[in-house]
Amino acid sequence: MNTLSTLLIFVGLFLLGGAISFWKQDMPKGVIVLLGLCSAMALAAGIMRLE
Repeated sequence: MNTLSTLLIFVGLFLLGGAISFWKQDMPKGVIVLLGLCSAMALAAGIMRLE
């Protein structure tokens, strides 16, 4: 597990937490969807870079 994959997984989980927090606060759905998509892409990139 290298540094970049660890960083991408951390960023993905951070963005996922933000999306959940925004959802609980009834923020606009577009922002929640954008955070969710960015989170999914960062997590997928981090998992694919695992060695």
